[in-house]
Amino acid sequence: MTDGTSPYPPLAYPALHASHSGIWICGSDGVSRAIGKGEAIGCVAETPHILLNAPLMGQRLGYPDLSGLDLLELFAFIHPAQFVVPTPAGLAKTLGLEPPAQEADIASLYREAASHLLAGLEAPHWGEREGAWSSAQALYRLRWPWAGEVSKRLTKPADGERWLFSKLEEWEEETPRPAPRAVTMDEDATLTQLGTLTGKGSEEREGQKSYAAAVAKIFNPRRVKGAPNMLLAEAGTGIGKTLGYLAPASLWSAEAGGAVWISTFTKALQRQLDRETRRIYPDEEVFRKKVVVRKGRENYLCLLNLEDALQGGFAGRAAILAHLVARWAAYSKDGDMVGGDLPGWLTTLFRRNGSTALTDRRGECVYAGCPHYRKCFIEKAARASQQADIVIANHALVMVNAARGREQQNAPTRLIFDEGHHLFDAADSMFAARLSGQEAIEIRRWVIGPESKNRGRRRGLAARLADLASYDDEGGRAIESARHAGEALPSDGWLQRLSESEPFGPVEALLGEVRHMVFARDESQSADAGYGLETELTDVEGPMIDAVANAAEAIDALLKPLVRLGQRIEHLIEEGPDWMDAPARARMEGALSSLGWRCDTLSGWLALLSRIGGPADPEFVDWLMIDRFEGREYDIGICRHWLDPTIPVTEVVTKPAHGLMITSATLKGGGDWETARARSGAIHLDQAVQEFEVPSPFNYAEQAKVIIVTDVKRGDMAGLAGAYAQLIEASGGGTLGLFTAIRRLRTVYARIADRMAQSGLPIYAQHVDPIDTGTLVDIFRDDPKASLLGTDALRDGVDVPGRSLRLVVMESVPWPRPDILHKARRLAGGGSAYDDRIIRARLAQAFGRIIRRADDHGHFVILSSAFPSRLLTTFPEGTPIERMPLTQALTEIKAAKSKTVQSSLSPDISFGHDAGQTDIPGNKSGGI
Repeated sequence: MTDGTSPYPPLAYPALHASHSGIWICGSDGVSRAIGKGEAIGCVAETPHILLNAPLMGQRLGYPDLSGLDLLELFAFIHPAQFVVPTPAGLAKTLGLEPPAQEADIASLYREAASHLLAGLEAPHWGEREGAWSSAQALYRLRWPWAGEVSKRLTKPADGERWLFSKLEEWEEETPRPAPRAVTMDEDATLTQLGTLTGKGSEEREGQKSYAAAVAKIFNPRRVKGAPNMLLAEAGTGIGKTLGYLAPASLWSAEAGGAVWISTFTKALQRQLDRETRRIYPDEEVFRKKVVVRKGRENYLCLLNLEDALQGGFAGRAAILAHLVARWAAYSKDGDMVGGDLPGWLTTLFRRNGSTALTDRRGECVYAGCPHYRKCFIEKAARASQQADIVIANHALVMVNAARGREQQNAPTRLIFDEGHHLFDAADSMFAARLSGQEAIEIRRWVIGPESKNRGRRRGLAARLADLASYDDEGGRAIESARHAGEALPSDGWLQRLSESEPFGPVEALLGEVRHMVFARDESQSADAGYGLETELTDVEGPMIDAVANAAEAIDALLKPLVRLGQRIEHLIEEGPDWMDAPARARMEGALSSLGWRCDTLSGWLALLSRIGGPADPEFVDWLMIDRFEGREYDIGICRHWLDPTIPVTEVVTKPAHGLMITSATLKGGGDWETARARSGAIHLDQAVQEFEVPSPFNYAEQAKVIIVTDVKRGDMAGLAGAYAQLIEASGGGTLGLFTAIRRLRTVYARIADRMAQSGLPIYAQHVDPIDTGTLVDIFRDDPKASLLGTDALRDGVDVPGRSLRLVVMESVPWPRPDILHKARRLAGGGSAYDDRIIRARLAQAFGRIIRRADDHGHFVILSSAFPSRLLTTFPEGTPIERMPLTQALTEIKAAKSKTVQSSLSPDISFGHDAGQTDIPGNKSGGI
């Protein structure tokens, strides 16, 4: 990134590095020495030090307020929208510096890296110069630690720099896309397209070809309305399913002129698809028009929120974050703050101070009323998707758009759900109803607006629709009625009032009764432990019935004027008065969409309340809950979930489609097609769906082994931690540890972190290290000696090559949590057989982390002597499975270590994130 030369001598600042194995300081004289925690804290409190990832280093020192000259902040300023693995080795690799040979040299590396980065400010080829000078001046006023050094090396531009909001491109309205033509897919043409995408000389894989041919059939014209061409496809790891479905999808789009929506569950797979579709459209300009990534609004930077933050809405460290985000926004591809090109570590450097306020997480968008509407990242992505051939979305967005009737004119008719084994869970979250204090207070704020002197741009209905109220008397009265009715919803301080048994208003009174009933009926012994509590919504009588009736009346009083307001907005849009120009119309349409969302929520609450005290609805599961974190209550409410959430998915997503595929490497979850049909909703269709299966090409008998350790006692935390430490040492790192409980994860990490550091085997942990999960995986992937401990988020969607992942350790059988919802589904789904299906799916997903390429080798270890034999068939056929004591397991893993390490020295071909992205010798296609 720089030419490595600098006219400046090494910086006068000292540098500090801290880890579990020690603390080192490198003075301005360039001499490094080891120091103790007390001395280190005293030094950084007196003098700014150069360091890397202040929150993580502060945690290592036991000094959470640590601050200084953080190299990651400097990197984010100089190279916005670029990523660096936030470790000493990752930084050195990115900057082209020599990685430190020993940990004692890392502090010295920090000083060298700082000089190297700062020299880049004067490099003639620095591509992110525009806006840097103005940003540095603003950061100087905010006392950003690096501002002085940065300003020395920047020259004020002769011509004033353009303000961020003036240089972002505007989107333009385009002619609506015509309906796609009816096209019958030709198998030979599909295979030809597949050959083009995989490239000349690539190894032909029959499994991939048969998969592509099966997928092509979903694009044929459907025969019956409400009965799409639907395919369930399980394609084992290594088949190359990504290109297997991209080939027919791109061919159909080109021939029919329609869009194919590809939906994922993880952001990692979205990133991979973004890369792989470049094979179809290698020209960058064409690619940007043909492929669009879509996510929910809460993922994107809100320019209006950013402007408010830059103009004084943020203070202190949050204001510095806002300016660094503004630097990123000027160079971002799409403004995606969550999983896009904003480095995941950037917001954690500020301890998430202010980052959520830069996105639209509360549905506050004013649409055309925003001065940045024509440059909005969200609107730009939405409009680009209307003309794109391939739209890469996620399960939640597809369901939200379908359920709320969004973008009906361009509703997708051809859908591919990759990571389809997550469809059930995504639907369960999407179609649930939750009447809670947190949800209610958000609606109150949306209706009424700010009720305190806190700064911000939150506005109520009256402010948003002032022009409507002044023109339409009935609409104005509806707004005023809604504002008055909104006062019945919970307001600030509601939790404190409930704890003191002094609720204000009918909804707070209802939540107070919920809280009382949950504590009265709790039999889980969790009340004293500080965990969340829940109880079934049955046998309700007395005060609760009265509270329900009063709350329902208050909610209905709010819903009626909102519905009336929506009708007035629709009428005005149709009438088109003189004052309603294009921006005003767009603002009204946006308000109507937001209004519909809130009306749907309120209607769901009324439906939920109407059933309390009456007979249970067999299609739903209702319960009362208190959410707590470390003993502190943060929400109280009533929940309703579909017993089978694939029912609404089938109605609003599946049946309207013309062609649809649900695919995954573990679609059957280690079970049979009955499981896949139930979890996908295929059982709710009148017409039978097509099913396709192709196993993984890997030789699991030679490449993997499952070991069940028989002598680690359940509940023995010292023994569990010792087993993890010995296994990681035996494997030389490269271990992914999976836990079913955060408390056990933290306990094991605390016991072994220092030991691992002394062994030269760095270890990281979810829910412990102040680093986002995506960055933790990037660190793990980058260092073959590193190990990573985590929970469910790491069991699936993590693709790490064999050089960095050689061992997966599960601390116990992943039993489902026996909460009220699970017990209801278990009763309806066959009892223990239902549990087994869930466990098989989790085991299959976790085992799938081990072998990603043809040259990978690894062990899958389960530290549970009680592992049921009936579940052993979950693993791929031919996989060796053996029960043995820990000492024997350690011997086997050590014996395989030298071979694995030698294999890890081979160059990496792929760093994909998807079960389908693997590399097979001779396959020049990148394994897709």
